[in-house]
Parts: sequence; structure tokens; C-alpha cells
Amino acid sequence: MSEGRPQHGDQPRRSDVVELRVHGVSGADPKVILDWAQVRQVAGDDSGGFHRPAPSDDAEPDGVTLEAYRWGDLPSGTVGRTLAMVFLLPFMFSNVAVWMRPTGRYRAGGVNVLCRLLALNLTVLYVVAIAGVGLDLLAWRCLGAARCRAPFDTMAGLDGWHVGQRLAVLALLPIAAIAVLRLLGTRRSGPTGHATWAMEPLVRRLRMIHVAAALAVLDLVLLTARHAGGATVGTTLLLVLNAAVLLACIGLLAVPGLIDRAGITRAVTWIARALGVVAVGLSVATLVIVATDRGGWSPTSELPGYGGIAGAALLGQMALLVLLSAVVLWKRGRVGGRSALPGGLGAAVLATIAVALAGGLSAGLVYQTGELLGGYRSDGGPPLPYRWTLLAFFLHVVATALLCGVMTLTSRRRRQRAAAAITARDFPVVPPEAVGRLRLTTKTIARARFTEWLGLLAATYAALAVIGLTTSLVGATGRDPEVLARQFLGLPAGAVEMGLNGASYLIAALLLTLLAGGVFAYRTGWFRRHVGILWDLGTFWPQAAHPFAPPSYADRAVPELAGRISQLAERHAGVLLCGHSHGSALLALAVLRLPPQVCRRVALLTYGSPLDRLYARLFPAYLTEEMLRELGERVEWRWLNLWRDTDPVGGWVFAAHRPGDPPPDPDDPAGQVDRRLRDPPELLPAAGKRSAPPLRGHHPGEDDPEFRAAVRELTERLRRAV
Repeated sequence: MSEGRPQHGDQPRRSDVVELRVHGVSGADPKVILDWAQVRQVAGDDSGGFHRPAPSDDAEPDGVTLEAYRWGDLPSGTVGRTLAMVFLLPFMFSNVAVWMRPTGRYRAGGVNVLCRLLALNLTVLYVVAIAGVGLDLLAWRCLGAARCRAPFDTMAGLDGWHVGQRLAVLALLPIAAIAVLRLLGTRRSGPTGHATWAMEPLVRRLRMIHVAAALAVLDLVLLTARHAGGATVGTTLLLVLNAAVLLACIGLLAVPGLIDRAGITRAVTWIARALGVVAVGLSVATLVIVATDRGGWSPTSELPGYGGIAGAALLGQMALLVLLSAVVLWKRGRVGGRSALPGGLGAAVLATIAVALAGGLSAGLVYQTGELLGGYRSDGGPPLPYRWTLLAFFLHVVATALLCGVMTLTSRRRRQRAAAAITARDFPVVPPEAVGRLRLTTKTIARARFTEWLGLLAATYAALAVIGLTTSLVGATGRDPEVLARQFLGLPAGAVEMGLNGASYLIAALLLTLLAGGVFAYRTGWFRRHVGILWDLGTFWPQAAHPFAPPSYADRAVPELAGRISQLAERHAGVLLCGHSHGSALLALAVLRLPPQVCRRVALLTYGSPLDRLYARLFPAYLTEEMLRELGERVEWRWLNLWRDTDPVGGWVFAAHRPGDPPPDPDDPAGQVDRRLRDPPELLPAAGKRSAPPLRGHHPGEDDPEFRAAVRELTERLRRAV
């Protein structure tokens, strides 16, 4: 850490420039961000705060006052809450997918509708899976048709109750699960002030729709089971009404722009609220009718109708996913003329991951719980749709592993050739003792360039949705996967069952890994740098598709940053904003919120920034070249972007400026933004040094000479502008 720097008292001078640093998704301690032994918090709280060197505001040799904004704890929380968030991962992925929609009115509208319908389907599948444990496994099998292992064969005396009472009592389990989702979905990251996105009215409407649909599906499970033993006027009426509620929920989401349209939002809000109230009333009526009905229950080995409802939910999920992939892949175009992640493709990829996780976790929950309780010993296994889902999950994992391996191998030669061309221009003369160092640099650049192949990888991965649709369609015929495997593939008896068991254990291992990650991601620094990245990126976006996804921390971080920048601009000659990695995105949004009089006192330094290389392709409808140019115009083009070829995440924003590239247009200020940093600066140690300069890659490097030179340049430009 740096010590012994000059002090200038507690009150900053009017002529000072503040260097405000914002870290990336991996998080960092303020002492590390500022490179100072002791820091003190000057604003914010423990989750997100602004820090300065202690004991006083010290001026750097470059004449700036250091300050850091630490937001890394905003997406996290207690261990218990973080563990609970693990189960919301499919919801989070489906929610982020809607923000990845492509440009173009019709394609974007279609992707928007399909993502929201998929999100609703995930909620339905969540409830159906828990109903499979509570109603089919416990209430019907363990306490009736097939005795489970002790003590689950009695369940606190419920074995003496009649079927309707058992179902009504254990239906409280999925109802409680719905309540937990409702509670988790309303958690906030802290005081928000002025929200970054005006999303809360939409989230409330989505929340009411999802709760109404979840209750309606649960009622349909109960009423279908009762209806199988003989129809009555009451059960038929309730079936029709609950089906109408479910269709109304689907209809509100299926009409493009209906729940977003400003002119009719009041009517839509009223309808959604009415659906929620009606769904609660129908659920109460359903529980009463089921609990008081002592006869008319079909004597089957599994809950009547449950397999059909689960199969319909899974088939609908796969059909929506394939349709979404088709819409995204149809006439997809490139963004900015580069091939990495063509616009809108991320929506299909994230939706595929969400569906795979949701289906796998649901099937694993039903399968493993049944094996644990012994509820499937007498009838050959869990409901058939879940057996096919387990098979689809297994095939999906195998296909994904093969795809990644093939893509890595097939792209290696081209990546190495491109990397060799870069290092040859950077180091035209290489001493013999530096050959090994040059080889390491070339390999690092080749690995970093795999990002440029993500477009092809994502397009192929999105096509894997066909696997799930195929297995769901075959499963809808009622055929057992093991029987078909013997007939058409000639596999021996038990081979498919071994695969299904392996898939269930794979899902259990995945769940345990996620749970362990939830514990360690926000308690262990090195682990968080790898696992917490996914969580930080996923919780950045508001709940525009799934209301039970983790709430967005940007609704606090961005307004908080904008407010602090405005305060500093009033007290100082200028504010130099330094954003690393995802921190550059937070600063970009904050700058777009600043009034013009504040922007005139602001400069921007981004480094390791994914604004164009990844985000412009992941979120093409929001992060466009026009937005980036507006960002530059707001700060009057006092903007420098530092990037390295060894960085797999960050890159240039407007132009690469590699050696040999054509010079930038002097009349276009955007051409002056990007500064390429040769990494490493030299292959051999400098005079008086024992080791060569390290490869920086995605490392921030605030103390690097190139970074400090950029700080001095922007500081001078700020002072001239005042």
C-alpha cells in the first residue's frame, strides 16, 4: 500500500479534481481500489458506500483527490437469503433474456412476449413440481396408494385422514412456496431514491399475474384429481373458472405491449388485481370442496391427471423455447460489423439455460424426493414427464460439453494465428531469451479472443432447444424411454434407468454446487471473483419478465452514483470518473442521468470495459452506438478507454487502433477515445528489475504508468474546461 503522501486537511480545495473509481463485478475492498492502507467511508452505507484515504483527503501526485465507490455487496445479503436466491437462478436467467431482445419492432415485440410467457411457464412448473412432492408423492402415494419409508408413511397422523383432507392439508406446501416466491421477489437492495428504470408498476402487474396463474394451476391439479373419480357441478364449475383465470393470465402477456402500454395500464392493473383476488377465492373454494369430499376418488397408483398437467407444462415450455430461438435466429444481423454475439441472440441462449435449469431442478426434486421417501418403489418411478425431462437434461449436458469442446478445438488455429499476428507487430524483434515469454503472451491473447467466437457458439447452443422439444413430444405419447430405447436402439434393460439415475445425481450435484457457491460467493474473495460475476450481472437488470427474479441493485447504485457525482461537481473543479469492467456500465448510466451543468465538469476513463465488446451485442436494444456517442457528447468527449488484447472481457469502444490500422478520422472525436495498451509492455525485465512486467489481462491496473498518464491528460482537459 502507498503511504506518506501529502495531506491537505479535511476540506477539499475548490480547484481539486476528484478521481472517483468504480470497481467491476468481482468486487474489491476499498483499500485495494484506492491502494491505501487506511480508508474511511464518507457517504453511503455498508452495502454500497463511498470511501477516501484516511485520515484525511490526500492529494495524489497527479493533483487529484481519490475516492472509491464500493457497490459489491448490493447484490448480496445474508447467507440464508443468498442460498434462497440459488433457487431463483432460472427466474433470473429468464428475466435477463428479455433485456437481450433484438432491435426491430416486430422481432423485439415477439421476443418480449415469448420471454414473458416462458417466465410464466417457469412459475407454473415451479408450483407443479412442488405439488408433485406434496400432493402426488406425500398425500396420494405415501399416505395411500403406496406406503413410503417410515416415518413418512404416517406423516403426523395424516394417514388416518381421508384422501380429500390429506390433499387439502398438503396443498398448503405449494401455497407456502408461492408465498415465499412473492416475498423474495419484493426484496429490495436498499433505499432507492429515484429509480433507474420506472419498472415497479409493471413488476406489480406481473407479480399479480404470476400469483394468479400459480394458484389456478394448483387448483387444476386438485380438481383434475377429483374430477377423475366422477364429475360434479361444483368441481366442473371450479375447473372452468380456474382454466379461465389461467388463460386470462396468458392472454395479458401474449398480446404484445398490452401490460406496457401507457394508455391502458390502469385497466390492465385492475384486471391483474381482479385475477389475483378471484384466484385466491377460487383456491379457498377448491380447498373446501376437496377437503369435504369423502368419496369419488379414483383408486390409481398416482394422483389422477397430475402427469398430464406436468407434461403439458414441460411441453409448453419447450415449444415456447424453440419458437423463441426461431424468432431470434431468423434474419439475425450483426452489430457494429463484428461477429461476436449477433444482436438478440443472447435472449435465446439465456432462455435455453433457464429452461434447462428449471426442468432439471424440477425433475430432480421430484425424482430424488421420491427415491428418498420410497414412494416410487411399487409403480416403476416418478411421473413419466419427469423421466423424459431427466433424459433431456442429460442429453443437453452431454451436447453442451461436446459443443464447447468442438468449438474450442476448431477455433484454436484461427485464434492462435490472429494472436501471433498481434504479437509480431508488437514485438518485431525478439531476443532468444524472450521466446518463452512471447509464446505465453500469444497463448494468452489466443484465449482472450475466444470471446469473438461466442456468436457462433451461442447460435449453435440455442439450437439445442430442439432436444427438449423432441423428448417432450415423444413423452407426450405416453411411451416409456426405456421401452423405446430397447425397441429402437437395442439398449439392454436398465441402461436408460442408469442414465436417469445419473442425471438425477448430476442435478443433485449441481444443486449442491450452487448452494455451496451461494455460501462462499460473498464470504470468500477469490471464490466471489469467479462465481459472483454471474450473479452480479444477472441482478443488474430489473424484473421486466419474471417478477420473482432477484431485484435489481442498479435501481440504487446508479442514482446513488449520479447523486454523488453532482455533489462532487459542486464542491470541486471537476470529477474524473474511472470505471473498470462492469463499473464502466454503471458510470455510463449515471452520466446519462446527469444534468448538463454537471456533465460540463465531468470526464470519463474506462478500462477493461465490456461496453461494446459484450454489452452492445448482449443488449442491442439498449446499448447502441448512438447511446455511446451520446455518452461521449455529454462529457464533451473527455473520454478515454484503455484496453488490452490479453483481456477476454474488455475491449475497444469505437476503434481498436492496433499497429498498422488506418489512422482515426481527425474530425470524429469518437476516434480519439480508445487507447490500446500493449500487454506486456516489454518481454524482458527492465534495467534494475528482476522480473518482466506481468501480463495484466483484465486486471484494473490503476497504478500502471499508462493509467496514470490517462488520468493526468483528462485532469488537464477538465481544468481547461472550467
